[in-house]
Amino acid sequence: MKKMGLTVIVVFLVLTVLNFVIHGVLLQPLYQQTPQLLRAGQDAQQHTLFMLLGFLIFSIAFVWIYARGLEARPWPGQGLRYGLAMWLVASVSRYLIYFAIQPWPGTVVALQIGLELVMMLVVGLTVAALHRKSA
Repeated sequence: MKKMGLTVIVVFLVLTVLNFVIHGVLLQPLYQQTPQLLRAGQDAQQHTLFMLLGFLIFSIAFVWIYARGLEARPWPGQGLRYGLAMWLVASVSRYLIYFAIQPWPGTVVALQIGLELVMMLVVGLTVAALHRKSA
């Protein structure tokens, strides 16, 4: 349980930092081209706690699911496969749905999906590395 709690904290931190880099830095100029699709600055800041709560809930579920499916196989492969599966579930599906219901430019959606692939692979490797002695 202690290992799981520590892993949740590390995954939460990695996920938060990578989301900030992807969405707060790299994609920010593109997001500014469609401000009508996003909350304004002050309003967005007032909802930051909800975003962090979402990251925490995702981190708990991410670690919990990984721990339940852990196999006696090399951890890097498990982490990459898991990151890829979670990318399909959490990122690809979400951005395709957003694209269907909101007028996001296709290039923005493609970049969101592509950059989050890298993020999910890193997070998958992170959880696998922290659980490798369990295998």
